[in-house]
Amino acid sequence: MNDLPSPSPSELKAIIESILFVAEDPLDMGILARSLAVDLKMVTEAVEALNEECRQRGVRLQRTGSAVQMVTAPEVAPYVERFLGLDEDRSLSQAALETLAIIAYKQPITRMTIEAIRGVNCEWTIASLKARGLIAEVGRAQAQGRPYLFGTTFRFLEYFGLEKPDDLPPLQEAEGESED
Repeated sequence: MNDLPSPSPSELKAIIESILFVAEDPLDMGILARSLAVDLKMVTEAVEALNEECRQRGVRLQRTGSAVQMVTAPEVAPYVERFLGLDEDRSLSQAALETLAIIAYKQPITRMTIEAIRGVNCEWTIASLKARGLIAEVGRAQAQGRPYLFGTTFRFLEYFGLEKPDDLPPLQEAEGESED
């Protein structure tokens, strides 16, 4: 393998932008650091700087944990979708939105817990959300039967125009809940 010179911070930012541009999937920042032979702190700082610059353009960086990917900006999504000829009937049912909200705020979470919160069977709704790529199985619970744990995906972030899961609005208490 060729020995490449260590990039300056501005070169590193451009290199990471180029790699994210061609990558089909989210990339782990630790893997980026190792492949570029630079310190993880340098990669993190370059990603932060690139993220700030992207806010003024038609692309954004999405991050979940240590993974990062480049996506189109939410405000230009309708134009990109029209250009690509994507199906306009992308709305989610009320049941799907409720289930997705529970998963987004309580992840990782089992189907049984989701059903206990909603009070109805959620098998079909979960299958629908998985098919749309909005949720995924992220592990198994340490409980009897080792049920699947569900969490949101990068596609979820893209669908709702979020950069990271922490960008979800804070939960408000439901009406009628007491503060005893």
